[in-house]
Amino acid sequence: MSRLVVVSNRVPLPSERGPRAGGLAVALADALRPGSLWFGWSGRRSSSPAPSAAVQQAAGITYATVDLSEHDYRMFYLHFANGALWPLLHFRLGLLSFQREDYDGYLAVNRRFAEALKPLLRPDDLIWVHDYHLFPLGEALRLLGVGNRIGFFLHTPFVPPAILHALPRADDMLRALCAYDVVGFHTRTYRQAFLECLNEIVGVRSDADGRFVYRGRPTHAVVDPIGIDAEAFSGVAARAALSIEARQLRESLPDGRALAIGADRLDYSKGLPNRFEAVARLLTHYPEHRRQVSLLQIAARSREDVGEYQRLRRELDRIVGDINGRFSEFDWVPLRYMTRTVRRNTLAGFFRIARLGLVTPLRDGMNLVAKEYIAAQDPDDPGVLILSRFAGAAEELDGGALIVNPFDPDEIATAMHDGLAMPLPERRERWNRLRDRVWQNTAARYCEVFLSYLAQPEAWPEPRRLRAAS
Repeated sequence: MSRLVVVSNRVPLPSERGPRAGGLAVALADALRPGSLWFGWSGRRSSSPAPSAAVQQAAGITYATVDLSEHDYRMFYLHFANGALWPLLHFRLGLLSFQREDYDGYLAVNRRFAEALKPLLRPDDLIWVHDYHLFPLGEALRLLGVGNRIGFFLHTPFVPPAILHALPRADDMLRALCAYDVVGFHTRTYRQAFLECLNEIVGVRSDADGRFVYRGRPTHAVVDPIGIDAEAFSGVAARAALSIEARQLRESLPDGRALAIGADRLDYSKGLPNRFEAVARLLTHYPEHRRQVSLLQIAARSREDVGEYQRLRRELDRIVGDINGRFSEFDWVPLRYMTRTVRRNTLAGFFRIARLGLVTPLRDGMNLVAKEYIAAQDPDDPGVLILSRFAGAAEELDGGALIVNPFDPDEIATAMHDGLAMPLPERRERWNRLRDRVWQNTAARYCEVFLSYLAQPEAWPEPRRLRAAS
């Protein structure tokens, strides 16, 4: 049986203390069986990184990591991955910063990853590479002679040609993706954008199933929405709702006051300024909700070395102070805002208490918070999910969530009012529709589907037809 090798920018090492179960680690829990290998950056910066990977084992899984130099960290991670690719893939061209030396550093780190990974590989390994930091890794491995099946999955949106054209060397990035056997996306929209870019920028056409050939190598672009273990998370939420933290939160909401909740990384793609402004619009246009509802916004700090994130934090501090100053009473504030990380189990209990779940990113690859909020609800008295139409989750959850345009605070405010006023029978009906989707598209199914594409070369169309489609 083939071994699974997972490659990601950052490896969540078992030796690390504190909360580390991000979305990727949680989603891959079923796929990473004993015997698997997880490779990537250690998170450490070193003045003289070792050329080979450091290896440790836990629960039968091998974790292999490399350090980065300060120069590599800045060029690869801060400047190109998060200064150029992240804003580009989230449709924020005004924030895109491109320097040729940053791009060269990005390629150099991917080559170094490939060189450190190759000695660890076995001939029949299945290699699964994750996210935009590692677009060129498959190509770098191929140049070293690696012939294994290699898959890539993008956890962000993908942009149409009109946006991708803004990135210098975009054609090289697209060609690098053609080195993979399988390229995965969360939604049909993202896959279609990728295939349109291939056609317009590189001149490669795909068939109706997302298959194409570049320089003799067949690649399949697939749609595979990531999910959660909804049944397990539901149980965690039910137990966590009885915890000391949950009890303290409920006691801070006297007289039946409602809780709205948001949980995001502190990132400009999450739409937090508009979400906070929506609270102000709610209290202005629907004054019956004054003193009756508070938004608890958890926004864990991230990428604090990036100037745009520092500016966002200052802006949010100002907005929160302004709104609370305008609307607060001596025993009530409309916005409760914290930038510390909250443990996932504790957060599950908070979700169960909340009448509204606000997931309003300006763009998002999937956003598992939307699915976690649904899984956490009490079936007898569920809350209402308010969801951005530009989150990947909206393609699955539009049948029961209140879908909003995140650029319009008034629309979010109206949805909040509708959710707070929604009668119990309608809340139950909407939640049951959402439950079916969240329980069906699980993390285990996500891994199973992608690995089924990766494990077996498909029956491709006959050669003449393939050439016509490439």
